[in-house]
Amino acid sequence: MENISHLAGRQWLSSQMDFSTKKGITKIKAVINGRCSRCNAKVWAKLPNGKRYCRECIGLGRVVEGDYLIRNEEKVNFPRTKNGGLTWSGKLTAQQEKIAQDLVQNYMNKQNTLVHAVTGTGKTEMMFPLIAHCLAEGKRCCIAAPRIDVVNELFPRLQMAFTEIKIGKYHGHEYQEPGLEQLTICTTHQLLKFFRAFDLLIIDEADSFPYVQNPELNFASKNALKNNGQMVYLTATPTKDLLKLVKKGQIQQLKLNRRFHGYSLPVPKEKLFLRPFLEGKRINPKLVQEISKVIKAKHPLLLFLPRIDLIKPYVSALRNEPEFKQIKIEGVHANDVQRIAKVDNFRRGQIQLLVTTTILERGVTFNHVWVIVVQADDKIYNTSSLVQIAGRVGRSKTDPTGLILFCYQKYTSSLRNAMKQIREMNK
Repeated sequence: MENISHLAGRQWLSSQMDFSTKKGITKIKAVINGRCSRCNAKVWAKLPNGKRYCRECIGLGRVVEGDYLIRNEEKVNFPRTKNGGLTWSGKLTAQQEKIAQDLVQNYMNKQNTLVHAVTGTGKTEMMFPLIAHCLAEGKRCCIAAPRIDVVNELFPRLQMAFTEIKIGKYHGHEYQEPGLEQLTICTTHQLLKFFRAFDLLIIDEADSFPYVQNPELNFASKNALKNNGQMVYLTATPTKDLLKLVKKGQIQQLKLNRRFHGYSLPVPKEKLFLRPFLEGKRINPKLVQEISKVIKAKHPLLLFLPRIDLIKPYVSALRNEPEFKQIKIEGVHANDVQRIAKVDNFRRGQIQLLVTTTILERGVTFNHVWVIVVQADDKIYNTSSLVQIAGRVGRSKTDPTGLILFCYQKYTSSLRNAMKQIREMNK
């Protein structure tokens, strides 16, 4: 029989592959009491034959009544490595070091943790000692983020920090054969493929769509964790649900209100527009003027728009502006097949103006970038997303300031609260 030890800690449908007679394998009904055993969603949709199936996690293969989930619960012993394979030569600040030590202590005490730290504090680097401690014990760790761009951003940083550890990277836009890696980074959707796999699970950007207020993905994260495993949530803008768990004493909160370089968060500027931002095929002249200031200052610009259908007309209109003929302008969104390449080209300076949706609102770092948010009063921008977008600016030690401009036609409570939150963080 084929050796499937590389699938330890994973689950799949029996219709995809059935090794239910192998030691360490368990087989359960895919639908129990009207709920999907993989994502826990209510199963209501029906096939022509009358059998119900799950709509929520259909992208990973259709869960149908009468089918089974195969789970490989084989125990795996990873080698104990000196310092957990951590080869990072960087140095944490005193505040970062305190958080890092508290995280390790909480892990040893079997205590789940919320790290509430402002954008640009170096949350990833603060995780290194914790990850190293877990791996040094021969245990298994996963970092899961809701968005593909965050996974792509973190993967090379982890590779550079843990050069002695093989790291698995999994998300829906880049197929990888499943492997048995001691350290995994993936999107939160990929957690639906795991069962009792990880001793330590770190949810990065825990307040971000699509993870936030998604019961299926929250169920998946708990299922992917071993019964005695620990969870760490990272965010600059914790949800009410997380703060409620802190209040109940179910998780401990560690807070850091200062960026690693010691500078305050740049406070956004606000600009009222009386006319539409885009009229026909022409950009509002006042908006052109603001964009032109950024280009003349030789800063790369992220121009945020609230909807995908606006990307193409804005890119076309910007390219037609005489002032921008000499610069490279591109648009990117979640469904863009060139998404990864465009973001990489922007990072390398080959694109000077990138028009984007909220896919780049968090978890990504671009050197010296400035930001303009168009239609900042749109309902797509809640307080959390506006704070996160502002957090893209001033992340470098050599360039801790910069422009964030919120352009609006109606002043919303989200705008007001975002400004308030940023100022309070700076106190």
